[in-house]
Formats: sequence, C-alpha cells, structure tokens
Amino acid sequence: MAEAAKHGATPLEGDGKRILLILGTPKGGSLCHALCEAFAQGARSEGHVVRLLKLGEMHFDPVLREGYDQSQNLEPDLLEAQRQIHWAEHLVFVYPVWWGGLPALLKGFFDRVFLPGFAFRYRDQSTQAWDKLLTGRTADLLVTLDTPPWYFRWIYGAPAHRQMVRAILGYCGIKTRRLTEFSPVRPSSEEQRQGWLRKAETLGTRC
Repeated sequence: MAEAAKHGATPLEGDGKRILLILGTPKGGSLCHALCEAFAQGARSEGHVVRLLKLGEMHFDPVLREGYDQSQNLEPDLLEAQRQIHWAEHLVFVYPVWWGGLPALLKGFFDRVFLPGFAFRYRDQSTQAWDKLLTGRTADLLVTLDTPPWYFRWIYGAPAHRQMVRAILGYCGIKTRRLTEFSPVRPSSEEQRQGWLRKAETLGTRC
C-alpha cells in the first residue's frame, strides 16, 4: 500500500495497463504539470495503473561525466527510475521544447538512465548492430511549444521530435504511439489551455 501511494498508483493493481508518466521539466507549476495530471486522471478513470516521475523533484547529476568510457554510479532516484521503466508497459513523456530540443534535465535523464545493458546492448565493437532492450513498450509524447507546429516542422525540421522518436526511444525498442503538440503556448488563451487539458485527459482514456 505504501509503495503504491508513493508512486501515485492505486492501491490494488488490477487488469489495467501499467503506465509511467515522466514529467520532463524542472519548472514547477507549468502547463506540462497540468497536462500530466489531466492525462493521469483520464487513464485512471479507465482502470489503468499510473505512476509518476517528476524529474524536477529527483536528485541526480544530469551530466554523464565520462561518457560510456567509465561507469558512473547511479543515484537512488535513477535506480528507482530504472525499476519503474521496467515495470511499465506504456511510457508517457510530458515536456516542453526549448531551443528546438529537449530540456537539459530530460536529456540528462536519458544520458544517465538509458545505459548500455539497460536500454540497449551492442553486439560487437562496431556498434552497427545492437539489441533493443526495452522492446515491447509503447510511448505517448505530450509536448508544449511556443513555436507554431507548422513552423517547427517545416522551418526547423522538428529536431526534438526526431530525437525522441527515432534516436532515443526507437533506438531502445520503445514504439512511439502518439505525439501530441500543444502550441503555441505563449499567446494562448485560458479557453485554449482548458481545451488542451481536456484533450490530454481524453488521450489518457485511450491508452
């Protein structure tokens, strides 16, 4: 019971899907937080078991100091994150796009957690063949931007989306099921934001 409460799960895990929400922003009280809560509410209403990782509240060094040349001990919060990722059937990443890419905290989380032996494994020294160790999991991406979607896609080339879907999740075997943009945020009205929250809740019911 205590463990379930710690992770925001319902006390008894029934037949619902195991969902891990990862809030990838250090900024408190943001639209991303509200979207995360709305998605969780929708998912729980359908009987799914939802757990939450708030990266901004975790304690870890986001810098991979020596790359993969030397091992870097994982902090307790990162070890727990790995356990939660193994537990989950479906991952939901909620984050903003900053400077066309991922927030440094979220990128640092991937650098430290998605390690060889956990997320992937090279078959030889050439690195041209590898095993995708997180295969079987799916993902939703809920992304906020100040840039209009068409501009981000056609002028910038949507670098953050390609990085997440192909270079990170796809590389490890996680299949992105949906990528939903909420933008542009800065000029949005309260009515628009309320509509986005309803959309996020609806997405949660469709897991």
